[in-house]
Amino acid sequence: MYTRNEVSKLKQEFWTAFGGYMKPVPSAEGTPVNWKNYKTGIRHIYFRMSAERDRACIGIEIRHPDPGIGELLFEQLISFRKLLEIQLEESWTWRPSNEEETANTGHKVEKCLLGVNVLNKDDWPEIISFLKPRIIALDAFWAQAQYGFEGLA
Repeated sequence: MYTRNEVSKLKQEFWTAFGGYMKPVPSAEGTPVNWKNYKTGIRHIYFRMSAERDRACIGIEIRHPDPGIGELLFEQLISFRKLLEIQLEESWTWRPSNEEETANTGHKVEKCLLGVNVLNKDDWPEIISFLKPRIIALDAFWAQAQYGFEGLA
């Protein structure tokens, strides 16, 4: 078993390694980007990456405080689904918000890699190989699609 501090330290080491690995990669528009803390430029729309004890995931989250506007943003994302899947070269899981869940839960589109553990450094290459092409593809998608979201949030 790991202590809370050991878990925190290993995760921090992983994200530092991931950031170093991604640092030389420019955005689709040729500018430097903080890949771990990717800024979409649209409030309430986030690109999220996670690495846990049993999986690594990457996704788009819509977390708007107004459920109606959150739904509008998700519908707009659905309208870009074909473009997203072309950039990603794969299908992802689409999860609309469930009204029965807490108000803080939003809409999500994600892809997960199961069976990896961020606490095992031997899994880091596989996790990085999973996350890297997908965050780059999300950036390429967003370079084309972000303007369709301006003024909606």
